[in-house]
Amino acid sequence: MKREINPFDYAVDIAKALPGGILLTSEAEDCVNAMTIGWGTLGVEWGVPIFVAYVRSIRFTYELIERTGEFTVCAPIGELSTEMKKALALCGSKSGRDIDKIAKAGLHVVEADIVRPPALKEFPLTLECRVVYSVEQTVKDISSRFGKFYPAEGDHSAPHVAYYGEIVKAYVIE
Repeated sequence: MKREINPFDYAVDIAKALPGGILLTSEAEDCVNAMTIGWGTLGVEWGVPIFVAYVRSIRFTYELIERTGEFTVCAPIGELSTEMKKALALCGSKSGRDIDKIAKAGLHVVEADIVRPPALKEFPLTLECRVVYSVEQTVKDISSRFGKFYPAEGDHSAPHVAYYGEIVKAYVIE
């Protein structure tokens, strides 16, 4: 069962969960992927509720969002179980190009109401989002302050794309 919510009533829960990780799901051509994110912003832009998700341009999640323009944000409520911590670690360290991270982590998908990417039962606070704007962050413009996130070489040197997702539905899976 899904209980519809106002996402701003859960802003503190989302902000507290982000540093430890929440899951972003994406889907295209029947491929569902979950990626751990630790950065995100909940707010209002252009008069609508928005979640901004930051995804590196080399990630599989980036490819899926580019194809569909949709994602879900799935956050825990309360303390993380050992299984949830393991799922976050797996989804943050492996690529969906190589394995089915959702199956490997033992997560259960719940069909979303409006967007294609599913919700996740184990991370019940769900924001269904449709991309209304995206912008690639320019590394040279932010590296003087946040250079530790962009080393000169390797996967972490790739820029993030900020996806502004209009929250088209928000609920808690019960």
